[in-house]
Amino acid sequence: EGMFALNFHEKQEEKIEKALKTHKGICENYAAVFNDICNKAGLQSYIVVGYTRQKGFTSFIPHGWCAVKIDGKWKLFDPTWGSGYINGQKFTPHINNEYFEAEPATLVKTHMPFDPIWQLSTYPLTNKDFADDKTAVDKSRPALAFADSIAAYMKLTEIEQLEAEARRLEKNGMTNSILLDRLHNLRSRIEVDHQNELINKQNKVGETFNEAVTEYNDGINLLNDFIDYRNKQFQPARTDAQIQGMVDAVDKKIVGAQAKLKKIKGQYDKIDPMISSLEKSMSSVEKSLGEQKDFLTEYFGKNKLGRKMMFRKYTINGIPLN
Repeated sequence: EGMFALNFHEKQEEKIEKALKTHKGICENYAAVFNDICNKAGLQSYIVVGYTRQKGFTSFIPHGWCAVKIDGKWKLFDPTWGSGYINGQKFTPHINNEYFEAEPATLVKTHMPFDPIWQLSTYPLTNKDFADDKTAVDKSRPALAFADSIAAYMKLTEIEQLEAEARRLEKNGMTNSILLDRLHNLRSRIEVDHQNELINKQNKVGETFNEAVTEYNDGINLLNDFIDYRNKQFQPARTDAQIQGMVDAVDKKIVGAQAKLKKIKGQYDKIDPMISSLEKSMSSVEKSLGEQKDFLTEYFGKNKLGRKMMFRKYTINGIPLN
């Protein structure tokens, strides 16, 4: 039922499960199962997507096959074409080893990958070459270090891989509707991925801002606890280290909140005004916190009597002495 269109959005796991349950599938199912077997066997494998040409006719539907790295070298496999043949309307299972570890120079006569690096050729064909059945190696054209290109490609993120393929596909010539469809599909996926990336980034900025707000509020509560404890003249009694720890806990929360705001500032314009507002509030808190720190510095420097006197106000003719 799905032989006339590859489903680029269906997950590989779904393609595998469908094939194993129904015993039916098209090239993408063959490739997905074969690719999974290779990976489970410890072989690096990649599903190549492109189109084919048979008996002088270029197919108008995409096709999928596999590239597998064996003993440090990439090899090509088409488990679909190697599985049998159609006679009339009947499929006959028959292993054809010509399509397992196929020679790149041979397979490219019938299989053209959308991304030219998967031709595994130092002198890759253009799409026009393929359409014109000019598949002989032409060493007059610029050489391609395809193994290095593939190694670099494998290190890219998914969206970077899509962008790299789209660039190479377009550069290799847009000679038919299949190529145009593939390029449109790639660009659509790139746009969606960019949008999702932006949304995820904005969500992360929002989450970090909320974490900063929570940390700031925790700091405010701890500062109020300290001020309340100071108003009670540090009763019930605590050690100097415990009292200092109360202020240090406030400081840690405020510094933590500031670090989070610094990390996200300028990344999302809708949150920047809120960041500025919170930073202003933090400046006020820092001032109050500084006053408490100064009080403790003086407090810890006095003897027992001196400390008690810091909680009392003495005046002469209405003028404060302390």
